[in-house]
Amino acid sequence: MAVTISKLGDTRRTHYCGTLRREDEGQRVTVCGWVQRQRDLGQLIFVDLRDRTGIVQLAFDEQTDREIFDTAFAVRSEYVLAASGILRVRSSINKDIPTGEVEIAVDELKVLAVSETPPFEIQENSPVKEDLRLQYRYLDLRRPDMQSAILTRHKIVKVAHDYYDQNGFIEVETPIMVKSTPEGARDYLVPSRIKKGSFFALPQSPQLYKQLLMLSGFDRYMQIARCFRDEDLRADRQPEFTQIDLEMSFVDEGDIRAVNEGFMKRLFKEILDVDVPTPFVCMPYKEAMERYGSDKPDTRFGLELQDMSDLLTKCEFKVFAGALAGGGSVRGIKVPAAADKLTRKVIDKLTEFVRDYGAKGLAFTRMTADGAASSFEKFLTEDEVAAVRDRFALTEGDVLLVVADADNSTVFASLGALRCEVAKRLGLIDPTKFNFLWVVDFPLFEYSKEEGRYMAMHHPFTAPKDEHADLIESDPGRVLAKAYDMVLNGCEVGGGSIRINNPELQQRMFKALGFTPEDAQERFGFLIDAFRFGAPPHGGMAYGLDRLVMLMLGRDSIRDVMAFPKVATSSELMSGAPAEVDDAQLRDLSIAIVNEQ
Repeated sequence: MAVTISKLGDTRRTHYCGTLRREDEGQRVTVCGWVQRQRDLGQLIFVDLRDRTGIVQLAFDEQTDREIFDTAFAVRSEYVLAASGILRVRSSINKDIPTGEVEIAVDELKVLAVSETPPFEIQENSPVKEDLRLQYRYLDLRRPDMQSAILTRHKIVKVAHDYYDQNGFIEVETPIMVKSTPEGARDYLVPSRIKKGSFFALPQSPQLYKQLLMLSGFDRYMQIARCFRDEDLRADRQPEFTQIDLEMSFVDEGDIRAVNEGFMKRLFKEILDVDVPTPFVCMPYKEAMERYGSDKPDTRFGLELQDMSDLLTKCEFKVFAGALAGGGSVRGIKVPAAADKLTRKVIDKLTEFVRDYGAKGLAFTRMTADGAASSFEKFLTEDEVAAVRDRFALTEGDVLLVVADADNSTVFASLGALRCEVAKRLGLIDPTKFNFLWVVDFPLFEYSKEEGRYMAMHHPFTAPKDEHADLIESDPGRVLAKAYDMVLNGCEVGGGSIRINNPELQQRMFKALGFTPEDAQERFGFLIDAFRFGAPPHGGMAYGLDRLVMLMLGRDSIRDVMAFPKVATSSELMSGAPAEVDDAQLRDLSIAIVNEQ
């Protein structure tokens, strides 16, 4: 049946759908939105109209003008309507929605747009496959749970602007097309049409520019910064993302931590009505790795790592002995009262899990009512078995899970992931908890076997601890950094450092990273030159906005809190980006596509 377009006159929207309440009874209201559903009961038609604030019921009955009634009869899901009428109390109350006590007796109606049948129903917590949702993202974004996430993101950004403005920060926009300074993740490159053969890069962060703003005397800077990294994607990473970016002058690590703890306290109170206790715990990197196997530990549950290497120095079990001989360690986690849940079959699956993190296997002891069942105790002496059980205080029902490797990083990575996996399987994680902490005292350098040199763990502008500055050339592996990461529930939500402001120290840092003076000048010359004109002590940090929103809302992926995200191939399913361009555009840029054989 063709839809009759009924006139609405010159009336404009007076209310959003989800804002109408019983106290508005008797008012004449006009609403606009999309049809969630239409219910035809013969002489009575109900239409649920939806906008970003919620749903309100439109009512059409025997008193409704026939032309309007016929129009209501013909509308379908996702039609766009404007409706006007008197707000009245519903005869049948719906307690499941905020507007469930009222409805609009419509006397004016206009169909603003018709809709084809959508490829999936627009409903909360839609079970539709993600690829289809992303292909029709504009429809997916109509769903209440998606709109709620995007609206919450907006509120978080507003709190950030307000808080940092009130604390003396100035928002400054830094360039999007910058010079490529390859160190770390790959840059996205933008060819220059004017300067043939030259390229801009899209910024991985505003790092250099915000440091230059400190040299320029702005003292406190912030920006909601768009950043880009050409790297493989995971659930919490995207090729383009947003940072809440900060920098401060004349401060130390404590000053920066304090102002950002204040931001989190205010943010969680305003958005979630959660009181975040401050100050946050500060945990050294070394302690975090040894207790949790991670530099971003989830402290909502126990299952901490314990080292048993000292108990096994004379052990003849090849797996353990080989790990210790190679300079590694043997460590384990005790899972209390879990023997009935961590069966041999489950442990076999966990063994495959830790292999994904480089572990060669997973040893275990299960303390059952029938005695101990172990994959390794038979290879140890009675004294060694007793010492291990005593170290972990094993009692009936407990399970000990052990990883040994000559590479300690493998032990930490596998056990760190394992403790989280076991906690998830056993329901040990309280999703209502928000556990913050700072991880501090990071190594300044990490050795890359692939590069055959030391790399900056954070970036080349991070300052070393004052007492370690003399070790940069002689023993770089021992140098600790004035760096700090804010961790929430096992995720890094922000990180930063005090920067180097001494030109001589900066040159020593570049040299330790393997840069020749010419390389350093070519890549970072404008910053090095600026340091000659008086650089104040300064430092800062940046939050991953997408990840922060994801954690606050309890979502599993940052794609659920971004309007138009990419998928694992870095493509956007809706628009088809990236896409080929025509030959004329390539000629303008003096670029030719070479097909690899």
